[in-house]
Amino acid sequence: MLARFSRRTAMMPDEAAPGPTPGAATAAAATPPAAAGATTTLARARPWLLLAPILLFLAILGAAALVVLRMSFGTSGNEWRSFTLQNYADLLDGYFLKSLWLTLRLAFQSMLCAVVLAIPVALAMARTKSRLARRLLLAGVLLPLLVNLLLQGYGWLVILGPAGLLNHALLASGLVERPVMWLYREHGVLLGLIQTAFPLAVLPLSSAMRAVSISYEEAAATLGATRWQTLRHVLLPLAMPGLVSGALLVFAYNASAFAVPLLLGGRRVPMLAVLVHDQVAPLLNWPAASASGVVLMIATLAVMALSQRLVRRTQRLTGEPHA
Repeated sequence: MLARFSRRTAMMPDEAAPGPTPGAATAAAATPPAAAGATTTLARARPWLLLAPILLFLAILGAAALVVLRMSFGTSGNEWRSFTLQNYADLLDGYFLKSLWLTLRLAFQSMLCAVVLAIPVALAMARTKSRLARRLLLAGVLLPLLVNLLLQGYGWLVILGPAGLLNHALLASGLVERPVMWLYREHGVLLGLIQTAFPLAVLPLSSAMRAVSISYEEAAATLGATRWQTLRHVLLPLAMPGLVSGALLVFAYNASAFAVPLLLGGRRVPMLAVLVHDQVAPLLNWPAASASGVVLMIATLAVMALSQRLVRRTQRLTGEPHA
């Protein structure tokens, strides 16, 4: 009987053997090669479709930069047909060179001050465990970005004026005998630049510090490192990409600042953006203004590239992670 059962089982078809189902075979036969190719093309083009808005915006910015570059080689009243290098030759004037140096120097000083002030704030935002405290810190940091620059400038006028709040506090404390002139001075403009660009230094640095595991700090504390040593030798090197990004953002932002230098410095602190405004508004000399803008852009990009190169070389020598 067992032999008959085995013989009958062997003669039965194998139901468990895999094979193409009628529905799958029909679907495969019904899908033409053209439709499959279109589906593959759509899948490849989907990321570019998502990037289309930002690519369009960058294309508009690039076209505007090319227009300014072309206009810088024209003459006043005949910007598009003429071609001359006189606009760039005029920039060799001592007053313009002094303005360019002043712009880069104030941008660099404000960058250093903003980064130094941003380190404790970013550390507090990255390490605080209270969600409410983190949100309050973030709201306070973002506040300068939410208020118009003109309103912030007028606020600094109220604070730094001869009869302003800061002079009242200094006179009341007995530190000074007469009001200090903050307005229309470089240090007044520097305060305004630091305050307006402060969020650009805090946000990248806070994100970088939040990405650093707290176990590194615990290990450093276990080995006997102080908090300052942990910050200097552990946390800041690991957060160097955010530190460099924030510093370069502050420098580029303040190098092209216009509202704050105009309100707090006037014509006594002639930063380059103010000179460009003067060439456009009263004089209507668009080619000269375009040439000044091109030089400012090139100088800013050159300083940023040099700074990144120095940072990378320093990290390569010390063995720290690259930014």
